[in-house]
Amino acid sequence: MGAKLIKIASIYFVVGVFFGMFMSITHQFQFASVHAHLNLVGWVSLALAGFVYHVFPKAACSMLGKIHFWLHNIGLPIMMIGLVFLVSGVQAVEPVVAVGGSLTAIAVVLFTINVLKNVGEAKEQNVNQNKTTSL
Repeated sequence: MGAKLIKIASIYFVVGVFFGMFMSITHQFQFASVHAHLNLVGWVSLALAGFVYHVFPKAACSMLGKIHFWLHNIGLPIMMIGLVFLVSGVQAVEPVVAVGGSLTAIAVVLFTINVLKNVGEAKEQNVNQNKTTSL
């Protein structure tokens, strides 16, 4: 799960960078919120979640981890596409942005619950795993 999130995060990083280049070349800076969300909620947040899941495999293997993964990666593109249209003046897509944003927010809450529930001391988890594999 951790590696999948890091790979998807790197795709958001490329999209965010090229979107920033597009804004710069075309001088259409009204899309700054889309650019910021792609980089922060896509690249940074998913990369950090990927590292958390890599270090704490118990969290990665949990149902909360799986639901977080899918809700985040369904909600964020919906929100970003809707936000592009909304910023362009298409007010009718506001519910689309709300749905995508809500899915993403739920994913973040589930990630936090998962961390609180399944993330412990890394050394403690590794020691327990080593004891199990050496038996």
